[in-house]
Amino acid sequence: MQFDIIIIGSGPGGYVAAIRASQLGKKVAIVERESLGGICLNWGCIPTKALLKSAQVFEYLKHAEDYGIKVKGAEADFDAIIKRSRDVADGMSKGVQFLMKKNKVTVINGVAKLLRGKQIEVTAADGKKETHSADHIILATGARSKELPNIKIDGKKIIGYREALTLPERPQSMVVMGAGAIGVEFAYFYHSLGTKVTIVEFLEQGLVPREDADISKELAKIFKKDGIDVRAGASVEKIDTSGNGCKVTVKDRANGKEEEIACDIVLSAVGVSPNTENIGLEALGIKTDRGLVQVDEFYRTNVAGIYAIGDIIPGPALAHVASAEGITCVEKIAGLSVEPINYNNIPSCTYCSPEIASVGYTEAAAKEAGYEVKVGKFPFSASGKASAAGAKQGFVKVIFDAKYGEWLGAHLIGMNVTEMIAEVVAARKLETTGHEIIKSIHPHPTMSEAIMEAAAAAYGEVIHI
Repeated sequence: MQFDIIIIGSGPGGYVAAIRASQLGKKVAIVERESLGGICLNWGCIPTKALLKSAQVFEYLKHAEDYGIKVKGAEADFDAIIKRSRDVADGMSKGVQFLMKKNKVTVINGVAKLLRGKQIEVTAADGKKETHSADHIILATGARSKELPNIKIDGKKIIGYREALTLPERPQSMVVMGAGAIGVEFAYFYHSLGTKVTIVEFLEQGLVPREDADISKELAKIFKKDGIDVRAGASVEKIDTSGNGCKVTVKDRANGKEEEIACDIVLSAVGVSPNTENIGLEALGIKTDRGLVQVDEFYRTNVAGIYAIGDIIPGPALAHVASAEGITCVEKIAGLSVEPINYNNIPSCTYCSPEIASVGYTEAAAKEAGYEVKVGKFPFSASGKASAAGAKQGFVKVIFDAKYGEWLGAHLIGMNVTEMIAEVVAARKLETTGHEIIKSIHPHPTMSEAIMEAAAAAYGEVIHI
């Protein structure tokens, strides 16, 4: 069949691009080898948040007396928690199926491979092959768990995030390799249910090493207080899986000392690898660098009519980034006036407890970029709403350019901060200054007041600390 646009991959980049292209009057097809919604919806963003919600509810029950409520006999049913997570993901996938029908997007099931002449070959599950063509082909094939050269994921004792979502039983002990968002989210989930968790992070900064240093320190303090063993500046040298469990050799990079940690299972959360193998890139001469497809600001590859978005191109591997890239890409194809995405204004969210949210420059990065900065912090311990909610952990940190008042960055750790960061993203998009935030009346009592208070702290005008 002939289409205006064919999209390979139906994750948050692919399916969103398909819907927007259809809205713009294009004849669109989307090719998916597994389930509509891709990894994020089926094996990533959505089911992990369902697991984390169950963990948070269980945490509330364990600390119910702090709120004047007595609860007896609360237990975590691991099988039921996993089932709820899968049911949430399945429901969302069915929602994407509905959206495809509503927007008249043709769904083609199978594995796609690029051919010359703006064609693709799709191999169905039964081995049957068919060829389709389009004026424009968008690659949105996503990513998978990254494997370290010396440590292979076997899916049983050494697992990736996908297996972590559907373990048959809760492990008594776990080593988590990598302290990025995936690592700390699963560490929090399993620890909350009673698993003894050790996190090993290669970088010296420790937990969430891409975040502002103050955020890393705060989360490490909270995790350690809660009983999670955090090993920063350490590497996993080898894993012996010959026995009933795992024997993990961990090396302290500062002094070179090695220690063996016994556990039931090891979760590899050291990042993701792009799914760019065996899709025909080499045959067409599409340029890649370390597996990532090289594109311009509107996601065009070096081959006319072929585009790439999401986790297979350089940039943050985040669902909302892939969606924005997909919309930008198809709007450019449709001839709309489009401005490139500002990658310095992409929010990042981590959904452990407490949550983490950030956007823009860290304090260190702003100084390295040559800015003279004003920094303001407001602790949630001084927030009335946080105190009432029993969630006084964490703070809001804001960074402004001292000369012009430009909002350079914001870094939040605390309850529901992932719901608060959008204010900062919108304000930075509108080039809002620190003084304008201070004069924007925030409702009381809310957690969001902390953003206004932090801005006031940067300028010596804070009221409540």
